[in-house]
Amino acid sequence: MKKYFLLVILISIISLKAQTLSDNDRTAILNVLEQQRICWNNGDLAGYMNGYWKSDSTRFIGKSGINYGWNATFESYKKGYPNKEAMGTLIFKVISIESLNQNSVFMIGKWNLDRKEKAGGYFTLIWKKINGKWFITTDHSS
Repeated sequence: MKKYFLLVILISIISLKAQTLSDNDRTAILNVLEQQRICWNNGDLAGYMNGYWKSDSTRFIGKSGINYGWNATFESYKKGYPNKEAMGTLIFKVISIESLNQNSVFMIGKWNLDRKEKAGGYFTLIWKKINGKWFITTDHSS
C-alpha cells in the first residue's frame, strides 16, 4: 500500500510539472499575440494571420459559425475588415493562460476594437508549438 501511495504522489508531481508553462514559452506566445496586435493596428491582415497555423486544420469559431482552415479564416477577416477604418485599434487583455501539455496551451482573453462603431468580446485560443514556434490552431471569439 505504501508503494502505491508513493507512486500516486510521484505521478501527480510529474503531471504538475508537465503542465507548467515555461517562462520562455509564455513569453513566446505573448510575443506572437503582441505582433498580431501591432499588425492589426497597422492595417496588415496578412501579418496578423502569421499568428495562426497555416493549415487546413486551423479552426476559427465566431458568430457566423466555424471556418475550417487558414485560408477560409483569412478570407473571412478580409471580408469583415476590408480596410484600416473597419479594423480600428485592437486591444487584447489576457485573462488566463495555462499549459495543457508541453506543446499545447489554452488561453482566455478579452478583445476590444476602438473605432467608430466600437466592438469587443472574449476569446479562447488553443496554441500549439509546431516546429519550435507557437501558433493559434483554434480560435473561438465572440
